[in-house]
Amino acid sequence: MKSNTLFKAGKLAILAASVSTLFASGMVTAQELKIALIAGKTGPLEAYAKETETGFMMGLEYLTGGKMELNGRKIKVIVKDDQSKPDIGRTMLAEAYGDDKVDIAVGTSSSGSAIAMLPVAEEYKKILIVEPAVADAITGDKWNRYIFRTSRNSMQDGLAAASTIKAGGSIAFLAQDYAFGRDGVKAAKEALATVGAKAQIVHEEYAAQNTTDFTAAAQRIFDVLKNKPEPRVLQIVWAGANPMSKLADMKPERFGITLAPGGNILPVMKTWKSFVGTQGTIYYYYDFPKNKMNDWLVAEHTKRFKAPPDFFTAGGFAAASAVVTAISKAKSTDTEKLISAMEGMEFDTPKGKMNFRKDDHQAMQAMYHFRIKKDQKNEWDLLELVREIPASEMPVPVKNKR
Repeated sequence: MKSNTLFKAGKLAILAASVSTLFASGMVTAQELKIALIAGKTGPLEAYAKETETGFMMGLEYLTGGKMELNGRKIKVIVKDDQSKPDIGRTMLAEAYGDDKVDIAVGTSSSGSAIAMLPVAEEYKKILIVEPAVADAITGDKWNRYIFRTSRNSMQDGLAAASTIKAGGSIAFLAQDYAFGRDGVKAAKEALATVGAKAQIVHEEYAAQNTTDFTAAAQRIFDVLKNKPEPRVLQIVWAGANPMSKLADMKPERFGITLAPGGNILPVMKTWKSFVGTQGTIYYYYDFPKNKMNDWLVAEHTKRFKAPPDFFTAGGFAAASAVVTAISKAKSTDTEKLISAMEGMEFDTPKGKMNFRKDDHQAMQAMYHFRIKKDQKNEWDLLELVREIPASEMPVPVKNKR
């Protein structure tokens, strides 16, 4: 009996020595820090998704000094394509939490898919940082405490736009007939009322996401707007291939109608070059923010891709900053510790400072009022800054049921 005990003790001693040797030699490493990035890499929002991924990876690179390591753990990003389809988005997130055992997830491009993903985060009790989907419902009536959003919401879009249209006149909307478009128009109407705008909303027109012929829709809008009080504004709420150029070809100026686009990606805005003086609002344009992080992003992106960073590139970078800041602050990937760290958390982004509002975890942030330039020095020199609209001027209401 005694010799058996001595034998077991000897085995334990050898095992302990072996483990010590492994640690000393560096053969045992800390567990990987796994992050899921879900985006609509195929489908109508493919361009947005690719930019988000580029920005997210560049953000991690910048924030870790190129080491791709945080708190002693190597970062592994698992990218999944939800094709902007809600059922696939839901499945991809469940797979990420359940099978891949990710510590935190980020996504996705489509508002419809993002909304479908929210209950999955709650079921697994894991953090989901929403980027770049914007529907108000995400941090509104569909929200749960595991959801944080770095992208702006529809109400922030609406309040930014409303701040430029405080006078009287008449407004019509053309929007996509799904969550993003309808939510955007609803938020825009509410925003106009919030800022006390005197303009009258006279028409709402919704078209399918894949619409290519806007003749009938535009004619209905023109027929309503043309006899209404001036200024007459047609506000466009559209993701993907924007109808701005096609609407302009129908010469709305004949009826004294001005187009008011929301900001879009650079390849789309390049097609607006001839609409000098047209104004709108945007989440990000590479030349507007002045800070060290944006300077690095612009210089490095231009060096690597021969073009400046875009709208959703900055968004992906912001999401990476939220991840790194949260885990560094919490010193853990434990969900409850992360939530405690992230509520009210301020973090740097290419746009400047953002902070997660405690009430609904929406990132409060600045927006930008732009004008299309007259003198454009190169193919990407498109917009001039009218003014930065600070977060303090956008009283985004809390709409969740917390």
